[in-house]
Parts: sequence; structure tokens; C-alpha cells
Amino acid sequence: MTNIEQILPVDFSAITKEQMVFAVFGYMTVICSLFLLFMLFSVIPALRQRKQRKRFRTEGLPESAAAVVPGEVSAAIALAVSLYLEELHDQETSILTIKKAGKSYSPWNSKIYNVINFNQFKR
Repeated sequence: MTNIEQILPVDFSAITKEQMVFAVFGYMTVICSLFLLFMLFSVIPALRQRKQRKRFRTEGLPESAAAVVPGEVSAAIALAVSLYLEELHDQETSILTIKKAGKSYSPWNSKIYNVINFNQFKR
């Protein structure tokens, strides 16, 4: 037994060349698609920002106005949305009523008796 067989007790002789090509092709497909998605999602914000800067230039506004929204404006918007969403809920009472219901017969209750074999429990 060689050192490699002691470290990896897996029989690689069962893997054919076609299976290895298929596995490598599959892994490369996944890695390439993830890389393309990463590039896509990193390029889209830059394109949006470029378009917004161009629009601000045509309107005569400073380009720095597009980049930052002041914290006070964000806080005011968040407060307004929060207050609006709180008004949408109904005012509910905090009374909880519990009624005890009697057990009625159900065929599901008797199914367990058909499943359990009581003959083994008789002495």
C-alpha cells in the first residue's frame, strides 16, 4: 500500500475519462456563470450612475446631488412610511376566549387500533 492509498482510501479507477470531463465541464460552467453574474451585477450600478450623471448635466444640476441623499431626508421618509403602515392595522382588543370542546368520535381516532397489534401484548 502506498502513501497515497493511506491518505485517500477512495478507488479512483472506477471513474472513467468521460465522467471526469463531464464533472470538469459542469464545475467550469457553474464557475463561469457565477463570474458572469458577478460582473453583470457590478456593472449595472455603474451604468445607472453614468446615465444619472448625464441626465443631471443636461438639466444643469451639479453631479454631486445625484450621489448622496441627506440622512435627515431618509429619516423623514422612513418615519412617514412607518406611520402610514401603523395606520393600516386594525385596533384589536386583547381579549382571548377559550372554549372547551367535547371530543367527538372521528374515524381517525380509531385508526390507531388497526395499526397496533395487540396480540403480542396478551399474556
